[in-house]
Amino acid sequence: MNNPLIDTRDIKFVLYEILNVDSLTSFEKFSAFDHDTFDATVDLIESISVNECYPHFMDADKTGCSFNGADGSVTVPDSIKKPLKAYYDAGFIGIVESPEIGGMGLPMSVGAAHMEFISAAHQPLLMYAGLAHGSMMLISNFGSDELKKVYVPKMMKGEWGGTMNLTEPQAGSDVGRLTAKAVKQPDGSYKITGQKIFISAGDNDYYSNIIHPVLARIEGDPEGTKGISIFIVPKFIPDENGNPGKRNDVKCTGVEHKMGIKGCVTCTMSFGDEDNCVGFILGKEREGMKIMFQMMNDFRMGTASQAQGVSSAAYLHAASYAKGRLQGTALKDMTNPAAPMVPIVEHPDVSRMLLWMKSYVDAQRMLIYNMYYNMDLAEVLSGDEQKEAAGLVDFLVPICKAGCSDRNVLITSEAMQVFGGYGFCSDYPIEQMMRNSKILCIFEGANGIQGMDLVMRKLIMNKDQLNYNAFKKRIQKAIDEAYSSGVDDSYIEPVERAVERLDEYVERMKEWAGKFMFGQILSGATQFRKAIYMLAIAWMHVWRSCILLQQSLNITFLYQRGVPAVFRDDRWSVQR
Repeated sequence: MNNPLIDTRDIKFVLYEILNVDSLTSFEKFSAFDHDTFDATVDLIESISVNECYPHFMDADKTGCSFNGADGSVTVPDSIKKPLKAYYDAGFIGIVESPEIGGMGLPMSVGAAHMEFISAAHQPLLMYAGLAHGSMMLISNFGSDELKKVYVPKMMKGEWGGTMNLTEPQAGSDVGRLTAKAVKQPDGSYKITGQKIFISAGDNDYYSNIIHPVLARIEGDPEGTKGISIFIVPKFIPDENGNPGKRNDVKCTGVEHKMGIKGCVTCTMSFGDEDNCVGFILGKEREGMKIMFQMMNDFRMGTASQAQGVSSAAYLHAASYAKGRLQGTALKDMTNPAAPMVPIVEHPDVSRMLLWMKSYVDAQRMLIYNMYYNMDLAEVLSGDEQKEAAGLVDFLVPICKAGCSDRNVLITSEAMQVFGGYGFCSDYPIEQMMRNSKILCIFEGANGIQGMDLVMRKLIMNKDQLNYNAFKKRIQKAIDEAYSSGVDDSYIEPVERAVERLDEYVERMKEWAGKFMFGQILSGATQFRKAIYMLAIAWMHVWRSCILLQQSLNITFLYQRGVPAVFRDDRWSVQR
């Protein structure tokens, strides 16, 4: 298969030889699966992504979505509808969910492959499916039995979609300032009023119904985040048979004109203009933020996967172009005017750019899949092992979300540089990838917020720094194995020094916290988060080096800013 998106062999290398996901089948939760099932799943993901999704990527951007102001309806292009149907037909929306609700029940670490692949093939497409999935799981986990019965099967089948309604004009990252209001009705439902902005997939003509999770404050409840509840507001209120019935008082009042992700509409949503918007509460009153953060946390991990997918596709497009673009002569023939032209991949600076990109693409894949693998472990282990796995995941979420999205912007930029002037033109998809990349640094919690979350909730406020210590423990394990496997000391020692320096800074932050010097802590939060990301990338390369050397593979290390980049001479991909 001609796959310009992701090195599938590397996904399997990470899954089987680094993480050893086959070992999960020894636990009851995953005992129905085996290696062949995992392998076939990854192959299916590749096939759907390459053959059904990627061919529609550029058209969705060029055609975009259209808004009808008369009735607030949005029409999405066929280049969204066709691949989205293929996505649902393959069952990917429930790939990791319990068979009890219609899912496949695969490990999160295996399911991670579908997020990376679909993002690489058609990033805006995954946003529709991801929002539908997130809304579905909120209902499955926090809805009443009646809500679960009516909504979850329709959403699992892809008949109904979903959104996430947090942001208001005056309440972005500061969600506690929202003004959306809920008033309880005698039948137990709520009347919802308010406006939400930047709502991805807020309206479209693919789904027969769209389910809006909405943060709002019940009349009389306290200000701030503690007074927020969460409701679902269907576009059409289901009738007695569970089918779309009466139109609810919710509509799209406008759409944004954006730099990228044009295939996924971004709406302004108005609730209760006619004072007749019906909502149904999820969970208990005033638990809105706690419940929504389940969805938000999943989306932050999904954002890391999106960034990784786009980075991989950008890199492989650049590598393919560099192998086919003839320009200049070989260095040994540089004084010979009659020498034949060579592919630009043979020029040292182009090779440097490709290797730089590849070093991050490989390491980020390991980092993200390792995060999901530890989510799997947290589901099947117990005691201290379970706490350590869960703590590591908690610590890695802001690192992966922010670090991978920041790096995605740089990788797509470097990929465009390989293309030269052609990359700046719309004839090639690289400029679209670059335009799509920036939003990943902004939504699902801006990257500055991720730094604050890391230093405060995930570190200083975390009892005994369990999360940070779990992170360091895994790094130390990789360091010990690297020394015993024969990895050159010059690649290991900088990682050891980095851990020591970060330890020093963590102690300093704890001292500042004791003196209530939180401004000092937060002013350095982003830089600390970036440093932790670079350490995590180095950790992945050291770990990878151990496995490669243990298998006696022929590898060459290049040093890139303190991080060893692994060069593999066939398509810069693993020799297995």
